[in-house]
Amino acid sequence: MRLFAGLGNPGSSYTMNRHNVGFMAVDRLADHYGFTSWKKKGASLISDGHIGSEKIILVKPQSFMNKSGLPIAEIARFHKIDIHDIFVFHDELDLAAGRLRVKNGGGHGGHNGLRDIDRHMGVNYWRVRIGIGRPPNDTMDVKSWVLADFGRDEQSGWLVHLLGAMADEAERLVLHNDGGFMSRVAYLAPAPQAGSPSANDGNKDGKEDQPAAALPKQT
Repeated sequence: MRLFAGLGNPGSSYTMNRHNVGFMAVDRLADHYGFTSWKKKGASLISDGHIGSEKIILVKPQSFMNKSGLPIAEIARFHKIDIHDIFVFHDELDLAAGRLRVKNGGGHGGHNGLRDIDRHMGVNYWRVRIGIGRPPNDTMDVKSWVLADFGRDEQSGWLVHLLGAMADEAERLVLHNDGGFMSRVAYLAPAPQAGSPSANDGNKDGKEDQPAAALPKQT
């Protein structure tokens, strides 16, 4: 059994925020593989199904980003899932938009969700780092950037393609083939070139944007 946890903030006002790309990733997996409907368990929403021959539990903590650790730890303990079979999908400022990296263990890099998970579970879980890049100019601080919606071009461009490729190749991740997973996703969904409209359309608050039709709807 594997646990795939997506990080984000609950509530409709956060749905398309860059900080919620972890939620988007597990929503796409649930849709792609026909998982059960999301249901409340403790402080999380959970869904379950199979990817390949392995049973997977998807988790979306509903306690806000900086309190993600305990809800995930509780689900993992209840199902007796080893920390080496836990994968956390999250946004990564220090990766360019559209790039993906997977690693086991390491530091939290200032990410409040990871910081809290480290506190409750230790550090030896898998991190699926989804690049959102840093603010395009000095007039926007990091907090405003991560809590802004993805821009129109991002939603209809690299974001939807990346989430789709991650779902297509998820069985490699289930089998701990992180190198194969990263290679295939990069091939299927190349990151946009720096400065291209699809990398960042300069949207400041994102409130006028609507989610692209192909993106999964968060519950």
